[in-house]
Amino acid sequence: MFLNYVKIKLKSMTKGFQILKSSKELFEKLKILAISASYDNSCSSSGSRRETPAYGIEKGPLSVIYHTWTADGRCVPLLKILLTNICRNSCKYCINRRDNDLPRVSFTPEEIAKLTSEFYRKNYIEGLFLSSGIYRTPDDTMELMLKAVKILRKRYHFSGYIHLKLIPGLSKELIKEALSLADRVSINLELPTETSLKVLAPEKSFPLLLEPLREVRELYENKMVKAPASTQIIIGASPDTDKTILSLAKTLYNKKMVRRVYYSAYIPVNRDPALPAIEEPPFLREHRLYQADWLLRFYGFDLDEIFEVSENLDLRFDPKLAWALRNLHFFPVEITKADYWELLRVPGIGPTSAKRIIEARKYGPLSEEVLKNLGVPLKRAKYFICINGKSLITHKEEKALKRNSFHFFTNLEIKNSQPVIMIFL
Repeated sequence: MFLNYVKIKLKSMTKGFQILKSSKELFEKLKILAISASYDNSCSSSGSRRETPAYGIEKGPLSVIYHTWTADGRCVPLLKILLTNICRNSCKYCINRRDNDLPRVSFTPEEIAKLTSEFYRKNYIEGLFLSSGIYRTPDDTMELMLKAVKILRKRYHFSGYIHLKLIPGLSKELIKEALSLADRVSINLELPTETSLKVLAPEKSFPLLLEPLREVRELYENKMVKAPASTQIIIGASPDTDKTILSLAKTLYNKKMVRRVYYSAYIPVNRDPALPAIEEPPFLREHRLYQADWLLRFYGFDLDEIFEVSENLDLRFDPKLAWALRNLHFFPVEITKADYWELLRVPGIGPTSAKRIIEARKYGPLSEEVLKNLGVPLKRAKYFICINGKSLITHKEEKALKRNSFHFFTNLEIKNSQPVIMIFL
């Protein structure tokens, strides 16, 4: 099963890089190790827009290059590979687990440095995302990864972006060295509870995975590194609830152990009785978790507000809209008087719109036309605001909203033929 899966993937990746024509073996390594790295989602991504291969993993000569998105919306192409897909662990959800019958290959540090430099020079990429299976010991693996980055930085004078995945169990000295060479580091917590780790990743534990995050936090607080680490949690491989997942994320944020938590929908690549039998990866659930994560970090929401009626998010609506529909007594918000945090509770109004509204009030009266000129998405916000006591919706719409708010917005989505309830601001 596993060998056939990889063979299918390899056939879908067309030959094309001029720099690789002289080395068939190197090209084969690249194809295999790019596929092996494709399931790690710990790059900058919003959840609504997952990082993807440049032309999709199924086609195109650049299918080893992934697009990710920065916080300001800029698209960044990265070479995303493993040092090796050899791994001593047997995590049940992982394509590279020890028990799988796969072609096993490794790059040398020199090969990684040369590939990255050539791709960068030809403007195929702006950076490198480098991870690895655990070869021999964590320190052995990390030393080879660091050697590749040192060659890249010093011999090839590479000034592009580098994201290094820290290997669980590595020494503090190597963590510090990684931080001195990379722009960003991360380590995957994988699952939100110790219980789930014991079932699906028995060689791992929370103490083992959290220690590197603590070390990075200490170095960051002492201003010895540019930024704190990030982490990733797999969604749907274990029975853990959304509230459990976001409780862990909130704890990590509060303790300043990570800059970002990335949520990655479980993609079934192995057969195991401990894994759920699903037909499709839970991408919508992943998206909803990103939305809820932003509510916790930037919108002043608390966990108990998001999970008032269930420990799992309502997949029909973004969590902010779901909260609004459960709390219609909070609305309509008087747009001419509401403070910043009250404005953020309005579906459709995000931090930028809220700041613009508050600033515009200093220079004159607000009107529906003024709000449109400010870029406020009234298509959603109009149901939850008023201007000087005047509603922006019809009496009929107001009655329908109060009678059955969830049904009203479900019908509104169908009527508009676009996912209004899927959008989050």
